[in-house]
Amino acid sequence: MEEPKNWWKCSNCGYTLQAPTPPETCPSCKEKCIFIDATCYTPECGGPGQIDPQIGR
Repeated sequence: MEEPKNWWKCSNCGYTLQAPTPPETCPSCKEKCIFIDATCYTPECGGPGQIDPQIGR
C-alpha cells in the first residue's frame, strides 16, 4: 500500500511539494525552513490529496 503524501509549504519561500514528510532543506531556496502542512482535510476545500487554498499557493 502506498504511503499517503501530504502537501508541504516552505515558510521561507512558499515552495510547495508533495511528500510523506517534509524535507530537511527546501529544494527551492536551499535553506533549513519550517514546512507547513498545506494538505486539505475537509470536503469544503477539496478533501484529502488537495492543497488547502487558504494555506497553499
